[in-house]
Amino acid sequence: MKKSYWLFKSEPDAYSLQDLEKEPKKTAFWDGIRNYQARNLLRDTIQIGDEILFYHSRIAKPAVVGTSIVVSEAYPDPTAMDSKSNYYDPKQTLEKPIWYGVDIQYVSRFSHQLNRDDLKKIKGLNLL
Repeated sequence: MKKSYWLFKSEPDAYSLQDLEKEPKKTAFWDGIRNYQARNLLRDTIQIGDEILFYHSRIAKPAVVGTSIVVSEAYPDPTAMDSKSNYYDPKQTLEKPIWYGVDIQYVSRFSHQLNRDDLKKIKGLNLL
């Protein structure tokens, strides 16, 4: 199967690329996705080995700050069943999961962050 490339965004004050780098084995579950389109991509399309551009949003100059890689197939998001989690969803059950995520692993941090203007200069890259 052909490898794909994805843009994963996170607010760095919630979870940053540096946080991922500090995780054991530099690996973490990408949790808390509560958008059906993103959920469908995580569950049905994103594959082990797909590469990720890690995007920091909600900062002065939002930018791609580094890369990571998908290291697991999608599985139900356990935060959806944790009533103490910000991502709790009482409709999620073990028998009928609604929300999914994947494990990702840190690969690299860019020496120069790529903001939207930088990305627009890349030939063949289409931005919405």
